[in-house]
Amino acid sequence: MARLFTPMDYWANAMQMGWVMAEAQGVIAMRMMGAMGLWSVPKTENSRMLNEKVFAFLKGGTDASLAMLAGKSPDVVAALAIKPIRQTTRANHRRLTKRGMKRG
Repeated sequence: MARLFTPMDYWANAMQMGWVMAEAQGVIAMRMMGAMGLWSVPKTENSRMLNEKVFAFLKGGTDASLAMLAGKSPDVVAALAIKPIRQTTRANHRRLTKRGMKRG
C-alpha cells in the first residue's frame, strides 16, 4: 500500500533547507573572518571545506537516487538528498562558533 504524504512532509524539507542556508551563511562568515585573521580557524579549514562538500553532495545524491529507484515518494527522496548537507552545515556551524574570535 502506498504511503500517503501530506503538505507537512514537504514543509519539513523546506525547513531543513532553510536551516542549511542560514547555517551555511554563518559558516561562510566565520571562514572569511578566519581568512582575515579575525576568527580562530584551524590551518586545515580550506581543505576541509572542499572535502566535506564533495562527500555531502555525493552521499545525498546517492541516497536520493537509491530511494528514487526504490519508488520512494518525492518528499522522502528530497529529505535523503538534504540530510548529509544539513548534517555537515550543522556540525561546521557548531564547531566554528565554539572557536570564537581571535584574541590579540
